[in-house]
Amino acid sequence: MSDRVALLQGIRAWLVVFVVGLVLSGVTAFPLVHELRWAEEVLRSLSAGEHLPGLMEWVERVRTGLDTADAEYPFLLYGTDWLAFAHLVIAVAFYGPYRDPVRNIWVVEFGMIACAGIVPLALVCGPIRGIPLWWSVIDMAFGVFGVIPLWIVRRKIKRLESLTPSGAVPVPAA
Repeated sequence: MSDRVALLQGIRAWLVVFVVGLVLSGVTAFPLVHELRWAEEVLRSLSAGEHLPGLMEWVERVRTGLDTADAEYPFLLYGTDWLAFAHLVIAVAFYGPYRDPVRNIWVVEFGMIACAGIVPLALVCGPIRGIPLWWSVIDMAFGVFGVIPLWIVRRKIKRLESLTPSGAVPVPAA
């Protein structure tokens, strides 16, 4: 197998990992109320309140807030529908680098910038919205862990670019 083919396969595999993460985080934002009820039940069955009382209190508070919003102000949850949709739309954008990584490296770099932006957003907006610091750290982890596959992909694309003669026809999509 040539270096170009191996690099392209690696790029595509890492992009699939990243896109699956985006899609999962997107689709799970739609049934938020039901998911949180389920998560609370699971935590209760594991006696999480005894070992992690802060987590249990936070989950109960968020579930109460979502239940209230769902019952009395369901239009507020429309914001999480848009959040979910945004994740799905961004995931679609990564088809460009999947198809032609060198030409569409900018999408990968955009994703890296978006991942980096999660950290200041969580640090600024978390306290404003009354989010516990430990939960903001979990939110920031999405950016930190999300940038890893993109960083790997960018490095591989740069290597692929160095192996590609200028004006060469791009490698067709698999």
